[in-house]
Amino acid sequence: MRRGKRRRWLVDYPRAVPLAIFLLVAAVTVVSVFSIERGEQVRESAELNRQAQSMVSAIERRAYSNSSFLRAGAALFGSQDVITADLFRQFVSELRLDADYRGAEGIGWAPAITDRQVRQFEDELSAGKVDPTFVTPSLEEQPRSQLVPILFLQPDTLRNRRALGFDMYSEPVRREAMDQSTRTVRPTASGRITLVQEGGGEDAGFLIYMPVFDGSGPNRSLRGFVYSPFNASQFLESASELVSADRAAVRFYDLHGGERLLMAETPGWRDEGETIEREIDLANRSMLLVVQSTRDAALSPLSMITLLFGLAVASLLLVVARLLSQQAQEDSRSLEWFAQQNSIRNSLTRELNHRVKNTLANVLSIVSLTRRRADSLDEFAEGIDSRIRALSATHDLLTQSEWGTTPIASVVAVELAPYTNDADHEVVSKGPDVELAPNDALSLGLAIHELATNAAKFGALSVSGGRVSIIWELINENLAKVQWSESSGPKVTLPKKRGFGTDLIEKIVAHELRHPVELEFHPDGVRCTLLVAVREPGEFELRSNRPTAPRAH
Repeated sequence: MRRGKRRRWLVDYPRAVPLAIFLLVAAVTVVSVFSIERGEQVRESAELNRQAQSMVSAIERRAYSNSSFLRAGAALFGSQDVITADLFRQFVSELRLDADYRGAEGIGWAPAITDRQVRQFEDELSAGKVDPTFVTPSLEEQPRSQLVPILFLQPDTLRNRRALGFDMYSEPVRREAMDQSTRTVRPTASGRITLVQEGGGEDAGFLIYMPVFDGSGPNRSLRGFVYSPFNASQFLESASELVSADRAAVRFYDLHGGERLLMAETPGWRDEGETIEREIDLANRSMLLVVQSTRDAALSPLSMITLLFGLAVASLLLVVARLLSQQAQEDSRSLEWFAQQNSIRNSLTRELNHRVKNTLANVLSIVSLTRRRADSLDEFAEGIDSRIRALSATHDLLTQSEWGTTPIASVVAVELAPYTNDADHEVVSKGPDVELAPNDALSLGLAIHELATNAAKFGALSVSGGRVSIIWELINENLAKVQWSESSGPKVTLPKKRGFGTDLIEKIVAHELRHPVELEFHPDGVRCTLLVAVREPGEFELRSNRPTAPRAH
């Protein structure tokens, strides 16, 4: 039962069922891809969080390492009466700076002086050099009483030499960091600046200051600052090398007054993409790290494989379901054709049985009437033979038409064929094209045969010059009238007793045609009027519009 119902769905909805299967599998595929992408997004977010935390740790570790070196320098220089170039170089070399210090430009010393000590500072800065070095900006350009110019900066490179003599206290961002470092006595980072070492460049950077005091307690005085300059891009790059940030881009911001000042960014940053922000305490200053995923917006490999595989399966099922629906339709048509053929066969059997019974009944009636009217065995045999032949002739017409409709003209022509070629008399037949049902054609043929036989024996066809006229017309679309009339024959008198032909026409034929028959024995010739029903082929033609046999596969 279920299987039949499934096949019924395939037959009733041959296109909708395959499409529904395709859409169902496609929907499952889309949901699967969505789930995979959701999982990938969660995993990506977790990985992004891990990378962000790793970057924060790396940056803070570098800042902490640098702060430790600066604290050591501040402790050493605070205990010395004079900070000489040799002492400073020895201090930097003893630090044995390793890879953790990458990203910094070095370590420098900048004493705190007044405007009266500028000449002495410039002499010390120019000692041992070919060309004298001066404090910048000069006091003439920018008068000021407090200065913190750079005296030493290691390693001694051409790039770092550009910074010597620069008064860091003359620039507001640097001065703010130094003042805060002095108050807190802690390593303190500056905001976004451009290092003097950059020359004409504009790369962002920052510095970390550690104050050095002379003495201790309330009476201590500021001697200067030990500091480290940083190029922000190099600092961020060196921190990125400590983590596996292949799938992340990073931006480094300085937070000042509620604003974000971009310090540096790694390659691969895009305007759109998932980001995670982490605030960093970099040497007593708040900075912001933004990590962005560089994962493409395209589907992941697993999602792409799932999508392609799902669409392939959906397409395959669509084709298979379509083939099954076509096969189910063919099977359904075959079953319907076989059922119709079986119904037609049963109907034909019943109709044949009915017609054989009718024919046998007609034959029995003919035999009975012939026997009662015959005076001898020869007359009986002759009467039976002629009438059976008349039935046979009409049957031949019905067989040729496959027991469909038969024209009145054909029935008349067959029954009058023995008389139409005789030159001694005239036979006229005319009328419209009217088709009769098989039983009606048999009855009409039998009536025409009896009338023609009677005319040949006693009427117009028995003498030279006699004339028989058969005219038919349509009274309406369901009824035809056939008129038989004889003329130019012997004078007709009313028979003293009823003959076989009269009984046959008025009883058997009238019964079969379901209409009364008017038979007149007019002195000029016999006249007979028959009414014949004109029926639609569907009422009796069993094999009309029969279905075509299913094609073989």
